[in-house]
Amino acid sequence: MLQIYHSPGTRGYRAIWACEELNAPYEVIPTSFAAQFRASSEWREKSPVGKLPIMTDGDMLMFESGAMVQYILDKHGKGKLQPVPGTAQHALYLQWGWFAESTFARPLGEVVNHRRVFGDDGIAAVTDEMKSRARVCLAAVDEALQGKRYLLGEDFSGADIMMAYTLRIYRRLVDEDFPDDAARYWADLMERPACKATEEADAAAVA
Repeated sequence: MLQIYHSPGTRGYRAIWACEELNAPYEVIPTSFAAQFRASSEWREKSPVGKLPIMTDGDMLMFESGAMVQYILDKHGKGKLQPVPGTAQHALYLQWGWFAESTFARPLGEVVNHRRVFGDDGIAAVTDEMKSRARVCLAAVDEALQGKRYLLGEDFSGADIMMAYTLRIYRRLVDEDFPDDAARYWADLMERPACKATEEADAAAVA
């Protein structure tokens, strides 16, 4: 059984959602997000840089949420939630999944980091710039969704799981409404039964 070491609001949310979509067996291990615990030698043996989530499957251990989603899809999906590898659609699937974390989530993470170090307002010039970069990313997502239900068209995929978590961060950090297509997309994602189950599992993962 997959074990997902998770604290509410952290990126284990993605792995949980993938399991819920596929009915893959998993267990959430509530884990402290306290800085002291994450810096401990006990935790660093699992996570070299002291972050969450961690996922194990027997002796296999992973510490990157996007890779976890891909592993879950490859092991339990039987072709679901991703196009056929080597196709143009699969290329787009990879593009949007990676964009969600490496490009869109990056400036949002910097807002969090600066607030953690410098207080709620952070360094205003820095946090404002990072929010501006995130808005550009949101606009790109909104444009890509025109005439589509999901990022790849009518079919929900792992790329949507990746993007949903990033949008979730955006909603928390940037006090602005989504543009029309992104708003419709977000509402659709939140109505998925697997998303609702993920929200429940996330809220319950208090160490």
